[in-house]
Amino acid sequence: MSREDIVRRTFTVLVASTATALAAALGTFVPAAPVAAKPGPQPPPKVPTATGYGGAVSSVDPDATAIGLEVLRRGGNAVDAAVATAAALGVTEPYSAGVGGGGYLVHYDARTGRVETIDGRETAPAAIRPDAFIDPATGKPYPFAPDLVTSGVSVGVPGTPATWETALDRWGTVSLAEALRPAARLARDGFVVDDTFALQTRENAERFRTFTSSADLFLAGGVPEPGTTFRNPDLARTYKLLGAKGTRWLYDGRLGREVARTVQDPPLSGATDLPVPPGSMTTEDLAAYRALVQAPTSVGYRDHDVYGMAPSSSGGTTVGESLNILEQAPPQGVVPTLHRYLESTALAFADRGRYVGDPAFVDVPVDALLDDTYAKERGCSLDPDTAATKPVPAGDVTSYDGVCDTLAAGGTADADTENLSTTHLTTADRWGNVVAYTLTIEQTGGSGIVVPGRGFLLNNELTDFSTVYDPVDPNRIQPGKRPRSSMSPTIVLSDGRPVLALGSPGGSTIITTVLQVLVNRIDLGLSLFAAVAAPRASQRNTVTVTAEQAFIDAYGAALAPYGHTFAVAGPPGTSAAEIGAVAAIELGPDGRLTAVAEPTRRGGGSAGVVAPTLAP
Repeated sequence: MSREDIVRRTFTVLVASTATALAAALGTFVPAAPVAAKPGPQPPPKVPTATGYGGAVSSVDPDATAIGLEVLRRGGNAVDAAVATAAALGVTEPYSAGVGGGGYLVHYDARTGRVETIDGRETAPAAIRPDAFIDPATGKPYPFAPDLVTSGVSVGVPGTPATWETALDRWGTVSLAEALRPAARLARDGFVVDDTFALQTRENAERFRTFTSSADLFLAGGVPEPGTTFRNPDLARTYKLLGAKGTRWLYDGRLGREVARTVQDPPLSGATDLPVPPGSMTTEDLAAYRALVQAPTSVGYRDHDVYGMAPSSSGGTTVGESLNILEQAPPQGVVPTLHRYLESTALAFADRGRYVGDPAFVDVPVDALLDDTYAKERGCSLDPDTAATKPVPAGDVTSYDGVCDTLAAGGTADADTENLSTTHLTTADRWGNVVAYTLTIEQTGGSGIVVPGRGFLLNNELTDFSTVYDPVDPNRIQPGKRPRSSMSPTIVLSDGRPVLALGSPGGSTIITTVLQVLVNRIDLGLSLFAAVAAPRASQRNTVTVTAEQAFIDAYGAALAPYGHTFAVAGPPGTSAAEIGAVAAIELGPDGRLTAVAEPTRRGGGSAGVVAPTLAP
């Protein structure tokens, strides 16, 4: 099958706006169908791809991307733009990220040629108990949603502000106050509500009504309608004060005291019957928090070096192990490649569940998981013609020699409690610095709890711990521990220079989304835009493969003889029906940048460049 055939087959099954996507992939133009004008203000247009020079930004939101680009135009670097864009997403995407959450940042330094990362994952309070998720009235776990996710006990110590300050101090050129200023203006002046924001508010209305502060912010006058302007003056003031006082205002000051009080005593309205178990976070927990600068994971893949997040994220190890397994065979046709992609992730997810947790509490065998010899032994069990019976068991990292062993039966699928929310942004500057940054508050809407008078939601990241405590589980609840994450911000180098940076939201499907885009781009030779827009499937060591309907339509019949069976990702027309929302940048050898965001998923993303052409 030729490259053009691959592109054509991929895009004929995409939904809504496929004509535009196909035209972009094949280098032709198909005019969009006329759309009736809507009364009132409209959100800024979302442009899913842009090429040019001088710097680039890709995110899910046009206001946030515009702010990042303005920072670059004013002489800021990729880190300055990343923090400013992230802060803006805290305004326009408050249900996915913000001051009350955490995340992971990967940075390429053009001056040194080094890749480093920041682990800004939230931590559990010191007083958390192994039975924190057990309802004392029943002796059984709280129902996961909406009960457990809507609680103080689910809130981890926020790491996002520490990530911003650490990144700026280490690699940035502007102060935290300067980086937050554009987002503060956006929060003060407001943004035009789009369909996604209105839908997410509506879906979380019951949870928001549970708390006076959340209802006052998001539901005053009812669910915001598309085309109206949403303002958040409390968040504008929070950003201004955070810039002026620094992050110690949160970690060792008044804001921290307010956060701890809100977690321990959520501002209940009495409007719903949700139980809202309180949390145990204290000001001491906040004072003890540190964002961790650490080495990335790294694997070689077909003349590329792929860098990702080391634990506490499982993203770098699981993407890396999958790539190492895939590299055991040369690239093949589309369907055989997709079969191998699905099988490799099942094997890597088995190892993820068995071995990966917070390395401060768990001895995570990172070197073994990313060892080529170990991948060869794991890859031996990958039958090129037949899908293995799922779930597959984990491998033995204590004894491996690359020799093929028969894959044992009786594996266990790891319980998945990660939500599909989160957001990702990617930036690059004129000097060649690059940032891939994934940040989150976990559930869409986080814990549902707005800190009174501060304009931001608190996370519910502690639900990423295993719900039922098991003393041998690497992801069990422990005081001070970071829950395992799947966030996978990734930077790819070739000959020591960055060529691609990407990431995605989507809970545990983040790992497969990033991996599938890499396979589409490197192995199948699709353009970056086509690689991002292509339909997705996610095999996480489960009996059936979770897939978008477009993937099943395109490849389900061809993959069925291998033994793959599929389950649709979610109901049509809902965000659950989509897998991931990639934001990526490709860096060409002549300084040309290609920024790509989703053309349709999650309402479409927004990509931009500083200048479409080189200055004369």
